[in-house]
Amino acid sequence: MDLPVVVDSNDDEIVSHELEQMRSILEEAILETRSTHLENRPRLPRIPLSKRNRAVVRALNPMLVTYLEASRDLCETDSILFGAAVAVCRIIGAKLPMAGRATTQSSAIPAWRKRIEDRIAKARALIGRLTSFRSGNNRPRIMRTVRMAFAGTNISLSQPDITQKLTERIDDLKQKIAAWGKRIRRFSEGSRWFNQNRLFQSDQKRLYKSLEQPKVCGAGQGPDQVEIIAFWRGLWSEPVNHSKGPWMEVVASQGASVTPMDPITITPEDVAEAVRRAPNWKSPGLDGLHHYWLKGFIVCHAVLARQFQEALDQKSLPSLFTTGITHLVPKDQDTTDPSKYRPITYRVRYILRSNIFDVAELERLRREAVPSSDENATAEDVAPQIAEQPANVNAAMNTPVVFDSNDDGTVAQEP
Repeated sequence: MDLPVVVDSNDDEIVSHELEQMRSILEEAILETRSTHLENRPRLPRIPLSKRNRAVVRALNPMLVTYLEASRDLCETDSILFGAAVAVCRIIGAKLPMAGRATTQSSAIPAWRKRIEDRIAKARALIGRLTSFRSGNNRPRIMRTVRMAFAGTNISLSQPDITQKLTERIDDLKQKIAAWGKRIRRFSEGSRWFNQNRLFQSDQKRLYKSLEQPKVCGAGQGPDQVEIIAFWRGLWSEPVNHSKGPWMEVVASQGASVTPMDPITITPEDVAEAVRRAPNWKSPGLDGLHHYWLKGFIVCHAVLARQFQEALDQKSLPSLFTTGITHLVPKDQDTTDPSKYRPITYRVRYILRSNIFDVAELERLRREAVPSSDENATAEDVAPQIAEQPANVNAAMNTPVVFDSNDDGTVAQEP
């Protein structure tokens, strides 16, 4: 569905003769999202940042007020925002997959290479048919293929020198296959050079690191699930007894006279600043909602500020904001050793939560008196850094898995 949206010349007001239909689409999308599990949500596409698309997002902003005011918690607000994003995609005509987001991945082979490889495959099949006919195979399918191969020429299959013509045709196809293969190698080499030049301009350290490290093939056998559980549980779940030195008593005595901090108050401005700093299309977490939608639907900032404040006061957050999808990337050729993997976790909501709390805390520190550098240096000399409390591992860290960064640090396998 592609609805016409008219934007006036001043770009201040949005005029649409399809507002009621847009409202109906929004309501339908929100109802669908509420009844859909996180993993069954469609994958939101990256929409172009055009003037028309921004106008559609602004048109839905006032329509979301009623839904957001009735939102009870962060999970419900996230569901409403995702439904609004789906509504925008339907209005502008963006394609939304009907199935879930969990399994399918696009192929990394470029289209030009697929086309050349298809030509090579067809040429090899034709060579096989011509060779079979030259050996005396006169089956109807073989005869039909040979006639098609010589279509448009003056060559007849009954002429005396047909064997020589077949040999010439086969040699011609072999030369074409060799030329196509060289074209693939030449294009691949040029693409590699182009990517290296672009990476050199953006991140030289990463380029040199990729040139120094050997290529890792991730198609080998993965580690056993039991070994993964044992490895990560040994890192995060085993309790550690820290020795309490005399410096802890010194720090406790120094902190007795410190005035307690004022409680942090999260404002809509804090949420807007945290969202502004976040990348638009960074890989989303379990909910599939990009930061772009949080920037576009500005009416949600006040609701998010209130609900984050309630979560901070209650010292509890829903798992949606503490859970992420973790992929294990092999470091070298040994793909069976769990310690040879680098965990990469997508926790967009966790990052947003941290940004909001950081902005609010920074604003509080600006208002209050901060200790001088001499006092900080004295405290650092007396008290060494305390190690973090170990977390708990409840299941395997497979590929992909769900990493829970809650206060207990639970790691759980993605269902």
